[in-house]
Amino acid sequence: MYLSYLLVALSFQSALSTTCPRRCSCDPAQSVQCYRATEIPREIPFTTRRLYISHSKIKQLQFTDFRRMSVLEELVLLCSGTESIENNTFKALSTLKSLELCKNQLKQIPTFLPSGLEILRLTDNSINALHASDFAGLMKLRVLDLRNNLIATLPPSAFSSLYNLQSLILDGNNMESVSAPLRLPRLKYLSMADNKLNSFPTNFFASFQSLHFLSLTGNFLTKVPLDLPKSLLSLKLEKNQLKMVRLRDVKHLENLSEFLLSENQLTSIDGAQLLPNLTTLELSKNQLHTVPLRLPSRLQKLDCSNNLIQRVTAQDFQGLQDLKHLFLDNNAVSTFEAGALQPCAQLSNLALEQNLLSSIPLRQVNLRTADTLARLDLKGNDIEDVGEQELKDLKQLQVLNLRNNKISLLDRKVLEYLPRLRHLYLDGNPWNCTCDLLRTRRALVAKGTDVRGGQCAAPAQSRGESWMSSKKILQQCEDNLSSMERGKEDRRKMKPNEASSVGVNTDDDYYDYELD
Repeated sequence: MYLSYLLVALSFQSALSTTCPRRCSCDPAQSVQCYRATEIPREIPFTTRRLYISHSKIKQLQFTDFRRMSVLEELVLLCSGTESIENNTFKALSTLKSLELCKNQLKQIPTFLPSGLEILRLTDNSINALHASDFAGLMKLRVLDLRNNLIATLPPSAFSSLYNLQSLILDGNNMESVSAPLRLPRLKYLSMADNKLNSFPTNFFASFQSLHFLSLTGNFLTKVPLDLPKSLLSLKLEKNQLKMVRLRDVKHLENLSEFLLSENQLTSIDGAQLLPNLTTLELSKNQLHTVPLRLPSRLQKLDCSNNLIQRVTAQDFQGLQDLKHLFLDNNAVSTFEAGALQPCAQLSNLALEQNLLSSIPLRQVNLRTADTLARLDLKGNDIEDVGEQELKDLKQLQVLNLRNNKISLLDRKVLEYLPRLRHLYLDGNPWNCTCDLLRTRRALVAKGTDVRGGQCAAPAQSRGESWMSSKKILQQCEDNLSSMERGKEDRRKMKPNEASSVGVNTDDDYYDYELD
């Protein structure tokens, strides 16, 4: 029995290999891949279920191209310069479930598509209009992707037959307006990013009672659209022209988990505290002067980077016991009140780079925070000293970025509080490369920490050298050590009154230095 099966399989594979067209590859899984074709190859096996054609020159598709492929389930024609498709070309493909005609030169939706189609992707073409007949009979269509075309309007009748549509992607078109209502009761994912929309008609979203994801990024919206569906889990409104978020616009979105508002003109945000399930709030590149107050307690990620915040107070993060990622980089923060991070017992990522901080603001942190913080970014501040108290007990810290500050010394005792430190960034600081600093180097090497940067600003003879790798500095410290040892030996040989007249440098920078 097994031998018979093997012979059948081998004969099938042999048949495939003998009938596989030129510039194509065929496999026993009934998949065919072709490239650099000038037409749909005639010799494609009639048993083919998946056909992929790419980077070809096939200007037109004809009805006869696929009539032998009675079991075809998936067809992909990519980057092939296709401009037109003959009527009924796909109609007879009753088993076709997925059709992708991306990155071609189509100007309209192919006509008479098979009724069993579930996925239709026509991205990166030149389609400029949608009509009611384009999707007629496609009751099983679940995914429609029309991104990066030239569609200017969205007539409500265009999708009237798509009762089971779950994902509609219209990014990167030329839409300036839309009509209401679109009746897509099972739609879960709607993306209309990078268009020219400045408003939505009343009740536009009324029928989207199952919608979970909505992206309107990169439009010209000046306010949050009205009547957004209560079912939303993710709302993306980045890169618009929003100046405020009003309580009444969002208070009903009780299921919302992700709210993205970066790159607008927001000076304040109201109503976020009424979003009980919100875990991600992104407000980067706005015009906020303070951290938004009364944020929901389940928040895990807060991004307020690239704003105008100057002060962080002890009240800013009250109740945020689940906060894990806090981004306050690229602001003008000069004051960071002690204990401000005390409520953040789960904080693992803290970004404070490019501010005006003169010290590391981690005094009086929650002991649980000290056990969770894994990444601390302080690049581009005015920090002069790295003290033990600021980094004390950060047992989980793995990445510490101190680039471009004013630090000249780094006590090796600080490293004792950072047992898991793996990456340390030090460039852009005026390091005073004494031999004591090389003791710190030795401790870092022993820990296996990856250290980037650390060029000496002083003393003059070491300027420009890296205190982590310079053999010159190591040799200088070795010479100093040898000199001290010789001095000790000479003192033992001298008479007591002679020894008192010899000047030996016992400065701690050079005393008892241990070479690697």
